[in-house]
Amino acid sequence: MTSPTIDIYTKFACPFCVRAKQLLDAKGAAYSEHDITMGGPRREEMMQRAPTARTVPQIFIGKVHVGGYDDLAALDRAGKLDPLLAGNAGA
Repeated sequence: MTSPTIDIYTKFACPFCVRAKQLLDAKGAAYSEHDITMGGPRREEMMQRAPTARTVPQIFIGKVHVGGYDDLAALDRAGKLDPLLAGNAGA
């Protein structure tokens, strides 16, 4: 099974964004970071993908909207992040 695409929407100097990227880095997960500090089309893209999201980071693993750093860390603590990163969306 191939690894899913990971997108993370961030802003400059966001400590939760840094923590999320550190956790993904520790897992060896490749991700695409989209800086929405100044708004623009990437912010609009994030809002289309997660209409109720108002904070960063917003993390998407494959088709799954994980949420923010706290959500990502909770998945990891529950043992569900590794299967999700491996492409098992039913994690």
